[in-house]
Amino acid sequence: MTAIAFIGLGNMGGPMAANLVRAGHQVTGFDLSPGSLAELRTAGGTSAMSAAEALTGAEVVITMLPAGPQVRDVWLHQGGLIDVLAKQGGTRPALIDCSTIDVASARAVHEAAEAAGFAMLDAPVSGGVGGAVGGTLTFMVGGAEPAFEHAKPYLTAMGRTIVLAGGPGMGQVAKICNNMILGINMVGLSEALILGERLGLSAAKLHEICAPSSGQSWALTTYCPAPGVVASAPSNRDYAPGFMAMLMAKDMMLSQAAADGANSPTPLGALAASFYQAVCDAGEGRRDFSFVYQWLAEQDRAVVTK
Repeated sequence: MTAIAFIGLGNMGGPMAANLVRAGHQVTGFDLSPGSLAELRTAGGTSAMSAAEALTGAEVVITMLPAGPQVRDVWLHQGGLIDVLAKQGGTRPALIDCSTIDVASARAVHEAAEAAGFAMLDAPVSGGVGGAVGGTLTFMVGGAEPAFEHAKPYLTAMGRTIVLAGGPGMGQVAKICNNMILGINMVGLSEALILGERLGLSAAKLHEICAPSSGQSWALTTYCPAPGVVASAPSNRDYAPGFMAMLMAKDMMLSQAAADGANSPTPLGALAASFYQAVCDAGEGRRDFSFVYQWLAEQDRAVVTK
């Protein structure tokens, strides 16, 4: 049994912490939401009144936070996690941030942790809420190999695929590239489904033809955005989120910021990012990101009626 502090118990962090409890670990968590703390207690964990309190006796510290500013605030500010851990002394716990953030913020946390004598990993995930609940997440990890090997058993309790992508920040690089692929793919798939329907070919029939063909993709076969085609897809639950459109918009914007910084043209990524932002601007950001199909269909209908 390992004492684990888990900071950030939202839609992803809560199920991840619960899986660590089920794996036999002693998990103490903190979140600003009383409801999230209650859910951790129901799962068998312990809730803390503050992030600092959650660190007491921790051998592993994991965070799952919304974005770069929150990660910097929680880890780096005076009274932040690194500061508190350094003052505690004693055993140096393994530090893991599972948030999806900008590469610069991830590397800043790595540098501060290393300066204080800690091993840090950035370990963003793919798999959405379903993967978090089922313990089937993919972890894309950045950091030193010894720290990765030490943390791997804990990541394995929460995920199925655990990959060391490279040094500090490389987990974030892998994540934003993965989600840029997915974001572009979902837009292209949605356009093809809408075009097929405009020309008289149903989404179900196009799915039947493309699923075993060269147009096959995870978005098509597992997450088809057209209702009535793949029973388990969010499109058949009124686009209840597995991964919210607002989070896809955030990740797409992260990819564009990274592309600008690297002077790497990503015109398809930029265009797809604008579509997810439009979904959010239309007030649908809390729906699943595959709702972009409905947004594009509405644009198509608008063209037809002109």
